[in-house]
Amino acid sequence: MKITTVGIDLAKNVFQVHGIDERGKVVLKKQLRRDQMAPFFVNLPPCLVGMEACGGAHHWARKLQGMGHAVRLMAPQFVKPYVKTNKNDAADAEAICEAVARPNMRFVPVKNVEQQAVLALHRVRQGFVRARTAQANQIRGLLGEFGIIIPQGIGYIGTRVPELIEDGSNELPGAFRLLVQRLLDHLKDLDRQVDELEAKIQAWHRSNDLSRKLAQVPGIGPITASALVASIGDAKSFDSGRQVAAWLGLVPKQNSSGGKANLLGMSKRGDTYLRTLLIHGARSVIYRVSQKADACNWISAVVNRRNKNVAAVALANKNARIVWALLAHDRHFDAGYVR
Repeated sequence: MKITTVGIDLAKNVFQVHGIDERGKVVLKKQLRRDQMAPFFVNLPPCLVGMEACGGAHHWARKLQGMGHAVRLMAPQFVKPYVKTNKNDAADAEAICEAVARPNMRFVPVKNVEQQAVLALHRVRQGFVRARTAQANQIRGLLGEFGIIIPQGIGYIGTRVPELIEDGSNELPGAFRLLVQRLLDHLKDLDRQVDELEAKIQAWHRSNDLSRKLAQVPGIGPITASALVASIGDAKSFDSGRQVAAWLGLVPKQNSSGGKANLLGMSKRGDTYLRTLLIHGARSVIYRVSQKADACNWISAVVNRRNKNVAAVALANKNARIVWALLAHDRHFDAGYVR
């Protein structure tokens, strides 16, 4: 029997494979170790291979595509309804094999090596930013226990804390002063790491035509543009700009029934990092618009009618749709564009 569809439950060392033929009959149930994966699929005739989008999925997708197989990645939440019984590797592989053959299934685009490398820079930078914020809060909290209050804002840590350490009039013990100095040195090291990674991201942004094209949109800078290009990849894998906005969780969540539409707040699905970048970029645009006399009519009307938070999400939604149009149709941003 010829195998036409294969579902793979990925893991670190042991992979479960489930295969069916053109009539849907199960013809393959096999457990493979990591070093057995490549030899097995090299000798397998080209077929449709489904996997969940998880750690290592893009690596195996590229590898299997090089062997002639048609590979499809799916979000795990779309595969879960096809698990028939209790969760185990064999049931997961069977569910993946069933889900990948559905005609209305949504698939995740396979990322290339360059996209993954750029996203790795973003993830590591994001981790350093979080660690820097946590370190600043720890310093502020420790000083607060001695009655020394530092204003919020990471900039105040570097300007006021060194003066407090050198000030002999306060009651800080000598050992505690040395401890705070060590924490300050760690904070400076984290700050340096963030700056170095930002420089690498901006260097990649300047060398990429698509990223520089997206940076022309108000509210999108080098960080956001490079993250969008690396995450979206081929924009034509989305049918419309609204799909991109929904993919980023910038559209309303629905709880409709009986023909009555009930729209809730934004769904907050998808990539939290990209959604945060777009919303913060929209906030900066709203702030700049409020400082100008000839403000943008659309965004000003939204701010006046609702509030700045709703306007920021609305503008982020609009920018996500603009990004899809620029990438999918190979256009340059035109502020006065009319469809």
